[in-house]
Amino acid sequence: MRQYACLKKNEFELGQYKIVPLRHEDILKIKDWRNGQMEILRQKSEITEEQQIAYFDKVVWPLFEMSQPTQLLFSYLKDEELIGYGGLVYIDWLDQRAEVSFLVDTVRALDSSIYQKDFETYLNLIKQVAFEGMKFNRIFTETFDIRGHHISVLEASGFVKEGCMKQHININNKFIDSIIHGYLKEYYHA
Repeated sequence: MRQYACLKKNEFELGQYKIVPLRHEDILKIKDWRNGQMEILRQKSEITEEQQIAYFDKVVWPLFEMSQPTQLLFSYLKDEELIGYGGLVYIDWLDQRAEVSFLVDTVRALDSSIYQKDFETYLNLIKQVAFEGMKFNRIFTETFDIRGHHISVLEASGFVKEGCMKQHININNKFIDSIIHGYLKEYYHA
């Protein structure tokens, strides 16, 4: 399994759940999940298998060797089964901040109670990466306002609403707001 050079610890675990550095065998499932949930992502068109493989070969796999990569991506497992993926993206090492990325299996996303447990646990794991593994100051999210349940889980997990970008994205010919939430290391260590 690949390891991130910038992390001393590469696996983070909570109960039945854990995140591990993104595994090669997971990238085509991730492509399918992304294509099936484009309305909640910043993805404008479907990804082909060839595009997915090329992106990971050119962009993602080289990040593992960097001392300051621009993103860290993880396979998200429950009982050793892949259920999602995510990580820290748009990393700014100088300002010690990163955006949280998360996507779960399309079927799991449809069940609100499963989604809530999966997402809450993931947020606790990614906080470990950011504040223990990387010693960062801040993590944040951008969420389309059509995702009320997702936003409620963020806020229940301690993320603070910091702002709203009005009519920021066009989904199905309707302009949608993007909500920004943040979480600081002082919250984590409190």
